Amino acid sequence: MNKKQKRMLIRIIISAILMIGLGFTDITGVPRFLLYMVPYLIIGYDILIKAVKGIINRQVFDECFLMAVATLGAILLGIIGEGDYTEAIAVMLFYQIGEWFQSYAVGKSRRNISELMDIRPDHANIERDGQLEQVDPDEVETGSIIVVKPGEKVPIDGVVTEGASMLDTAALTGESVPRRVTEGDEIISGCINMSGLLKIRTTKEFGESTVSKILDLVENASSRKSRSEAFISRFARIYTPAVCYSALALAILPPVFRMTVMGLPAMWGDWIYRALTFLVISCPCALVISIPLSFFAGIGGASSQGVLVKGSNYLEALADAAYVVFDKTGTLTKGVFEVSGIHHASLSEAELLELAALAESSSTHPISKSLIRAYGQEPNRSRVTEVTELSGKGVIASVDGRKVACGNDRLMEELGVPYKNCHSMGTIVHVAVDGVYEGHVVISDVMKPDAAETIRRLKAIGIKKTIMLTGDTEAVAASVAKELSIDEYHSGLLPGDKVDMVERLLKEKHGREKLCFVGDGINDAPVLSRADVGIAMGAMGSDAAIEAADIVLMDDDPMKIVKAIRIAKKCIGIVHQNIVFAIGIKLICLLLGALGFANMWLAIFADVGVMVIAVLNAIRALFVKKL
Repeated sequence: MNKKQKRMLIRIIISAILMIGLGFTDITGVPRFLLYMVPYLIIGYDILIKAVKGIINRQVFDECFLMAVATLGAILLGIIGEGDYTEAIAVMLFYQIGEWFQSYAVGKSRRNISELMDIRPDHANIERDGQLEQVDPDEVETGSIIVVKPGEKVPIDGVVTEGASMLDTAALTGESVPRRVTEGDEIISGCINMSGLLKIRTTKEFGESTVSKILDLVENASSRKSRSEAFISRFARIYTPAVCYSALALAILPPVFRMTVMGLPAMWGDWIYRALTFLVISCPCALVISIPLSFFAGIGGASSQGVLVKGSNYLEALADAAYVVFDKTGTLTKGVFEVSGIHHASLSEAELLELAALAESSSTHPISKSLIRAYGQEPNRSRVTEVTELSGKGVIASVDGRKVACGNDRLMEELGVPYKNCHSMGTIVHVAVDGVYEGHVVISDVMKPDAAETIRRLKAIGIKKTIMLTGDTEAVAASVAKELSIDEYHSGLLPGDKVDMVERLLKEKHGREKLCFVGDGINDAPVLSRADVGIAMGAMGSDAAIEAADIVLMDDDPMKIVKAIRIAKKCIGIVHQNIVFAIGIKLICLLLGALGFANMWLAIFADVGVMVIAVLNAIRALFVKKL
């Protein structure tokens, strides 16, 4: 509880004691009006000030204005003998109790999110003259050597230069299984070093590191509003003036036209009391507070599970997901390619593999890395010149003065080199040297263990169709699609072809259905941007993923996709519950108030009670069940 909340709680207690005390005291010699103004002003002075400021700034119709008019009207009725001062104090008192409760609830949800995302490092250790010196992470330059002791957070992204340890990545991924790192491994900020001492060479400045990007993403998520939030804002702008004018009509018309309604004669005091009750009931704070809070809690709950949502609009879109489109490599498969076969012609296996590894040595593609791993040594890049990488086809390079082409069948066709088809399952890398076909290397990917279960659960939660897009061969794509029970697949696609395919799929949607694309966030950036919801997975430390995607999954577990959709559906369900509940109760109580069946105490419940219930319901979005 912060200082502001404590001060408000003290005001509530003092005002309540004075109000109750005055009710049991027989007052003589002092005007009742002055005595009752003491607790009223203690509890309501800030509301009156806000109402006056709103009038001055020409932003009249808000809940402060409604409370001020209603309570001052009740005091006026008390002065002329038509009402009771206690009701005016009670309305303001219970309104402030509701506001205090709402403030406490929001603060608690923020604290929960802060605890779940407590990854901001306090300092970084730099070794100087044999001593460790603590410095602000912002002061550490790229390429510096930092020391992370057991129990400390990794402050900046980098590469381990010395030591080995287990890392706790729960704050980033939501998973409790530690990850082992040794010398040469990349390491990202936000993890907690659990065991050994690590020396790390930083590869980024603190402002560009993973921890900073994640915190900035979560903190700014509320700036992107959903349709529901936009609706509530528009609704409040129309609704509040409408009920104010309705209350004015309710107070004036029956007495002016001498109307007797529901047996109530046309007495000014009676109809003004009804109008004031109507105003208290009409206060829209339950909607205005609970809907943004629901999205805020939903985004926080998702963050705790390693699912970073860039805005409530994306959370709302994800809840309407009907089509989920997957990239294959790195999404459904591990993207860890291994050489499983070498079919050679005039060259030996070792020579063919060496030429392929050298030609591919400048590429960062997973297939290139697998060739280098199979080669078994660091390629001598001085032997390689004139490297040309052709997107979706392969690489052409000069190795020891010989023109080596490594790639798929389209590269061979483009070069006019006759090649042999291979019936082995996997990715086929054809190799031609000086225009002569010398054989091919078979590279196989490994399926992720939870991929099949992910597809099954997606269908169980209402996904209409699953689609896989890949640049791999027809045989490989068909095998993966069959093993995972994917509804539709398309193979042999270039990056531009994937965009065209997503465009076609977007045209097949109906109504509010949304299409999600799941990729690795680096070479799939155009498709991630084009889909209704772009989801980058396995993206820890990937700048391209965080930039291109709408939702970022902080590890490569495909089950996180199911969790993200379930979180979105739960959050939107809570939003709809609050909208229906708040508006429904308001309309019923407004009707009862207008007809004279509701007094000021029911008005207080309709305002404060509905708000408290809606806020409690909204906070449920913060808590996520395990799959």
